[in-house]
Amino acid sequence: MSEPAAEPQDGPQDQDVQQVKRFRDACARLREEIRHVIVGQQQVVEEVLLAMFSRGHCLLEGVPGLAKTLLVRTLARVLSLQFRRIQFTPDLMPSDITGTEILREDRTTGHREFEFVRGPLFANIVLADEINRTPPKTQAALLEAMQEHRVTASGKEYFLHEPFLVLATQNPIEQEGTYPLPEAQLDRFMFHVRVDYPQFDEEIEVVRRTTTQRDPEVEEVLTGEDIVKLQDLVYRIPVPDHVYRYAVTLVRRTRKGEADMPDYVRDWVAWGAGPRASQYLVLGAKARSILQGRGYASVEDVRAVAAPVLRHRILLNFNAEAEGATSDDVVARLIQDVPAIETED
Repeated sequence: MSEPAAEPQDGPQDQDVQQVKRFRDACARLREEIRHVIVGQQQVVEEVLLAMFSRGHCLLEGVPGLAKTLLVRTLARVLSLQFRRIQFTPDLMPSDITGTEILREDRTTGHREFEFVRGPLFANIVLADEINRTPPKTQAALLEAMQEHRVTASGKEYFLHEPFLVLATQNPIEQEGTYPLPEAQLDRFMFHVRVDYPQFDEEIEVVRRTTTQRDPEVEEVLTGEDIVKLQDLVYRIPVPDHVYRYAVTLVRRTRKGEADMPDYVRDWVAWGAGPRASQYLVLGAKARSILQGRGYASVEDVRAVAAPVLRHRILLNFNAEAEGATSDDVVARLIQDVPAIETED
């Protein structure tokens, strides 16, 4: 049985409905501007936007040359946001990204005092390129800033610019000499976004564009202030009770020891997703409802964001590896096996 299609009675106020329509139209123009530079990758673009609207962060995984950096830079241009790129290397220190204090002297008075010089984290969109190439101490400094939206240096707190979005990349091929993020730190990322090879026709268009012209100009669609308003709107989007229960049921089915755990979860999964997955499923569903022009989240919205939310939160065992199963396979089967009717009254 399909989920109820009617809007819940405690739906958004008229002002919020108007904002939903306005931001839906703005996001359509936003994606159109991005298409002027980026060929294909529409799913990747949507997932990055959903994370930003939900105050979340993304881990982008893909082989080199798939325009990950260009996508992030283009996103910052069309949103009129400050962009910084950090190339993570084994010798990168935490102060290299957060900032450091230096001793300055006033030449007129001779007075000396320490001054905090802000690092590249003080931007709206930060690209953490190859995050798994830097040691855990620097990774932890970045992840602390992601969680707290502030940096502590010499006992003083410095708040980061809002909106603040971290897009971290990692190469799935070269793993020698890397420092893989542990599961507890992976859990800080709202989405794990897979960036795949382009389709044949798309790759032809990529080659044509990059060998005949420079990057085209794009127009600014939204400002940082607009993004903050949109983030606030996402939290006000109503969610029916059966959608809450569907999201939590989906997450709990990934855990061993649950009474209604499927056989493939028992056979393949070592550790399931935690409560943060349920939170991000609902927030992602809320943000997607705005892109769809609706004033409330639905089960279909939860299903649409299930893969990027859950794929890095499900830890598989040796049996899954031996059978060639992936976390995406587990998520796909769960979506198929957990109908909305099971979570309704």
